[in-house]
Parts: sequence; C-alpha cells; structure tokens
Amino acid sequence: MAAIVHFEIPTDNTDRANTFYESAFGWNLSPMQGMDYTIALTAPSDEQTGTPKEPGAINGALFPRTDNLKTPILTIDVDDIDAALGQIESAGGSVVQAKDAVPTMGWYAYFKDTEGNVLGVWQNDTSAGT
Repeated sequence: MAAIVHFEIPTDNTDRANTFYESAFGWNLSPMQGMDYTIALTAPSDEQTGTPKEPGAINGALFPRTDNLKTPILTIDVDDIDAALGQIESAGGSVVQAKDAVPTMGWYAYFKDTEGNVLGVWQNDTSAGT
C-alpha cells in the first residue's frame, strides 16, 4: 500500500506564507538551495534524512502557486514512478506534470484523479543511499 509521505502548500507570496506558518504553527522553514521551494519541518525530524521521528507525522513544503498547481497537494510514495503514472492513467486519472528529478533524492510527478484533485507521486533514488 502506498503511503502519503509529503504535503505541499502553494503560495502567492513566499515571505508572507513563511511568516504565517512559522508564527501560527512553529514550523521550521528553510529554502531549498537552487529551487523556488521551501522545506517545512512540522515535527521533530532526523537531521540527516528529514524524516519525522513521530509515527504518522509528515513534513512538506511551500512553493509558488501556478496555473496547474493551485491547491494543497498530498504526495504518495511509490516504488516505480513510471509504473505508477501508467496505473494512474489506466484507472482514469491524468498526468498534470511529467516525472522530473530532484538530484540525489528522487523523482516526482503530479497527477489529477478522477475527481479533479491534483496529487503528487514520489520515488526515492535508492542508488544515492537515501
């Protein structure tokens, strides 16, 4: 069974959104180098991997809102992103944004389900030792 492992919140103003989530919830927010993407640590996490130490907790990120990515997104962990995208399309969903890499970490893509919701899929790059 594929688990939800990440969330993303779109923003119109990164600084304003960061200030809000830090002030309202005490999240630890840090920009990801070389990307317009802010990592959001929401629970005590492993310093090396960023994985939450609490069972059931997930971390996420904030990113600039786009025409295709307008609402909060839940991301599902998969073993094979290409196979998952094929299964999504076979089940009646559609790919919103094709597979792309986060170097040394893994691959992601966005899809739309049969209800019009946009979600993400993620495959870890196990060759990088993550």
